[in-house]
Amino acid sequence: MKILLLEDEYSLRKSVKELLEDCEYLVYDFSNGKEALDAIYANSYDLLLLDVNVPGLNGFELANKIQKDNIFVPIIFMTSLTEIDSLERGYEMGCCDYVKKPFDLSELRLRVSTALRTSTLNVTHSTMLELKYGYEYDAKNFKLKKNEEEVQLSKTEKMILELFIKNKNQLITSEMITQYVWQDYVDPANVRVQINNLRKKLDKNLIINIRGLGYKLDS
Repeated sequence: MKILLLEDEYSLRKSVKELLEDCEYLVYDFSNGKEALDAIYANSYDLLLLDVNVPGLNGFELANKIQKDNIFVPIIFMTSLTEIDSLERGYEMGCCDYVKKPFDLSELRLRVSTALRTSTLNVTHSTMLELKYGYEYDAKNFKLKKNEEEVQLSKTEKMILELFIKNKNQLITSEMITQYVWQDYVDPANVRVQINNLRKKLDKNLIINIRGLGYKLDS
């Protein structure tokens, strides 16, 4: 799962990033609201963790901007006591939760976990998504199972699978995979290797190769 972290206080930003990475989330951190906004336009994230008072563009302004541009991503605001009166505005802009500064990192971890669990795969109200060929995707724990047995996947393979599940029956190009997983240039041969490794662990017809175009999850 990919999280964008916007926090201009270096020590707090570093602590939060380390905490979330220890939980095996991919965290992309920014100290400037304008830079964070550019990243949101260029990439896909599962959660935005936003400080309110930051340079460039504050957290509320950023949330308002992406809402107007029809980008809907769950948001947790990190806010001081003096900003709590403004949270009604924040909820109107897509905020699903907030944590009051100063906060305990374990509290933040729980709030992040809850936000991701309730928002992931909102195409279904269940935490279990049934796929073809006997597969089930556990959205709560981000695991793929077949006949109650977990399919062992690497972190990269899990991210690729998440992209397919979020875009069921839609064409996924190599460029989309590169952007979602790495957010930077990756040798196309490496993308193919990762896809092939994932497909070898699954039923051969679950991820379909659309020759010359990309791939599709047959769900």
